[in-house]
Amino acid sequence: MEHALFILRRCALLLAAALGLGAAPKMMAGEVQHALAQQSCDGLRRAVATDARGAPSSPLLLTSYRTVQLIEGVPELVPSLANVAFVYDNALAGIALLACGDSASATRIADAVVLAVERDPLYTDGRVRNAYRAGPLAEGKPVLPGYWDSARNQWIADAYQLSTATGNVAWAALLLLNVDRVAPSPRYSEATARLLAWAEQRTRATADPDGYQGGWYGWDNAQSAQTWKSTEHNIDIAMTAAWAARNSARPEQTRQAAVALAFVARMWSAQEQRFFIGTKADGTTLATTGSGLDAQLWPLLAAPPGSCPWRAGLAWVERNHRFGDGYGFSQQPDGIWTEGSAQAAATLVAVKGAAPEALWLLLASQRADNGLYYATPSPRISTGLAIGPDSVGADFFYYRWPHLGATAWIALAATGWNPFTGTVVTAASGETPCPN
Repeated sequence: MEHALFILRRCALLLAAALGLGAAPKMMAGEVQHALAQQSCDGLRRAVATDARGAPSSPLLLTSYRTVQLIEGVPELVPSLANVAFVYDNALAGIALLACGDSASATRIADAVVLAVERDPLYTDGRVRNAYRAGPLAEGKPVLPGYWDSARNQWIADAYQLSTATGNVAWAALLLLNVDRVAPSPRYSEATARLLAWAEQRTRATADPDGYQGGWYGWDNAQSAQTWKSTEHNIDIAMTAAWAARNSARPEQTRQAAVALAFVARMWSAQEQRFFIGTKADGTTLATTGSGLDAQLWPLLAAPPGSCPWRAGLAWVERNHRFGDGYGFSQQPDGIWTEGSAQAAATLVAVKGAAPEALWLLLASQRADNGLYYATPSPRISTGLAIGPDSVGADFFYYRWPHLGATAWIALAATGWNPFTGTVVTAASGETPCPN
């Protein structure tokens, strides 16, 4: 670990030199990436140790946002996010812990997801919620998030956290597929099948272009369908269902993968050489304005059959999402999105064989004192998206808070682990040949 700390000190010197603040020693190729892999893996292990709360082996969910100190211009963590474990972040963290060689911790998170599928307090249809309370599942069941507001004398919950987004269902299943490869269990395959069945039964679209809708939103017993369709969600379903079908030979999963992948393919604009983000609320009208970085990158990283022409989309990303040495969430962004910049690094390693040293240095510079990495170097960046249908305008922002999801993506990128395939992509010289 002393070696990793030495490397990151050198990274800081390089960043200072780039800003004209001092001289910098010459870096050897791959040093920063190697050190970043060690440091981000250590950050994830620290998160496990902190959230385990003395429970050494029980199923566990990790806190998504964990602040360490107040930063000027950055708001305090709101009560609705304190001690909250988002499923997407935990799926990423579990897969990243596998990449870090910590299969025991990854299994604890996977076991918690299985319990979330099996023992929801209300639903028995195989869904997971978007978030739960963080910590060990000591009683063998997940706890829904929320907090008591003594000033208002009432329990406060967040509608989005209690809801279910299609992409989060797919990522929960991706975690189980990744872990099942290392520590096989019938419970993982069964829970994966239930998650995919929920997406098929509850989000499969009936209007062209076909595919899978956004999910269900709202308070329990009063949830409504989110009828827009997302390129990001559909590549998640496509890769998850295809992987599950290879394991189970279930024809319904093969069909599901084909439906989702066909939607993604229809979102590719050969004229603009990029992906549309999805459809509008009617499920049919293409959302041709704006762009989301993950929607542009994930189909390239996943690399399903027929995806070779999509590699041209990297040029769109460079023109429309680049911000300094990193990348932002939205088109012509107002700041760097750490998580997305790590996704870009992972994609560049998978497609081009390597990511720029400056990108690794940027990611390394975002490490907080608690071992997690900040969601953005800026006090706040916008996404251009709304959290839910009851939002007033585009209220989905990222703040300079240490973020589990950003840390996990950095670990995945730095170790070369592809979460969509469960395989390791190592840096090479030159572009990786495209077989499809």
